[in-house]
Parts: sequence; structure tokens; C-alpha cells
Amino acid sequence: MEQPSADPAFQLSDNPARHRFELHVGGELAAFAEYNVLKTGMLFTHTEVLPSFERRGVGSAIVRFALDEVRRRSLLAIPVCPFVAGFLRKHPDYQDLVSAQTRRAYRI
Repeated sequence: MEQPSADPAFQLSDNPARHRFELHVGGELAAFAEYNVLKTGMLFTHTEVLPSFERRGVGSAIVRFALDEVRRRSLLAIPVCPFVAGFLRKHPDYQDLVSAQTRRAYRI
């Protein structure tokens, strides 16, 4: 199983004004995961890793952070974003955050 990034250079935060979780490296935006908060869930619409940060684990790190926040808030994840859905397929330890109906719809 993939472990969370131990890279201390990763600064992860929620930016509710922009409806996204952000990952910065050395003060520079490296990745973000956009969301909309619904009554009982968090709808993930788009995840992006800036090209200069690709293949450094930042995509997985931002999604892991976002899903940990979903769990902390006692919400469900709705992975409209293909990257988030793919992450959920590969990480059964997060699948409890997705309703059965959503798992069927997104083949998780």
C-alpha cells in the first residue's frame, strides 16, 4: 500500500475561498484538488498537478490530504474527477468514504 508522502517540503492546506485543497512546494503552488461542499458530501471536480511537479507524488499527496479531510468532516467523497476516482480504486482504505451508489457509478 502506498504511504503518505514524508516529504517535508510539501505544504498542504485547504483554500475554502477558492474551493480547493492546495499543495505548495517551497512556497510555489504544485497541485490542487477542486471541490464543492454539498450537504453530506464533498464533490471533487478537478485535480491538477503543475507540469514542473509531475511524477513527484504531489497528485497522490493532495488527494490523500483531501480524502483525510473528508473523513475528518464526516462527509462522503463524490469523485467526479477521474484522478480522485482512480486514487480511490487503488486505495481500499479510503473506499468507505464513497457511498455504494457512487462506487457503482464510478466503478470504485
